[in-house]
Amino acid sequence: MTDDLFAHPRLAALYDVLEGERDDLDAYLAMAEEFGARRVLDIGCGTGTFALLLAARGIEVAGVEPALASLDVARGKPGAERVRWLHGDATSLPPLEVDLATMTANVAQAIVDPGDWAGTLDGAREALRPGGRLVFETRDPAYRAWEGWNRSASHSVRAGVESWVDVLDVSLPLVTFRWTYVFPDGETLTSDSTLRFREREEVEADLRAHGYTVEDVRDAPDRPGREFVFVAVR
Repeated sequence: MTDDLFAHPRLAALYDVLEGERDDLDAYLAMAEEFGARRVLDIGCGTGTFALLLAARGIEVAGVEPALASLDVARGKPGAERVRWLHGDATSLPPLEVDLATMTANVAQAIVDPGDWAGTLDGAREALRPGGRLVFETRDPAYRAWEGWNRSASHSVRAGVESWVDVLDVSLPLVTFRWTYVFPDGETLTSDSTLRFREREEVEADLRAHGYTVEDVRDAPDRPGREFVFVAVR
């Protein structure tokens, strides 16, 4: 299932505005440079922001995304012709041999089903060249980020659209929440999401079980102490 935030055409068209500045992508750009990546697979590429940043640097990029509305937005952006856009997920990729595979933002946590998670790790590994790296982030459950997901802390108005988030259920390791969007014409749309909060040890064990070597576990520069950034080598 794809959240309405990514799948509904009206929400997908406003996603970049609603998200604001994507400073979180700076760390991924730095790692692409650090690892000398010339071919990158962006898993869950959404509206293509990160893929296009990579392509602008002369990197060969494939972006895969299950939400067609988001992919349509990505395909309509300047420079989109530089990226190979794929509708689907990491379990249904064509043959690739990339230096780096990424899952930015909530992508890894949004894969809540254990079978889908295993398939994603396998698919990413298959897409990597020997010695290539998978890099992704996931929130540290100990920080209990969901305790700050409420209307008073999240309410904003951007491009005339009022939005806020409410937690619907906490049944760890799963947390379900709802974003509400009120448009200037009065239309109200909601998007429900569920994230899986995995412990560091669990993620490391999953990576090893699927043929990776865990090279590093870093802190997220823009959210110190709140997230793990995994670097795994095929």
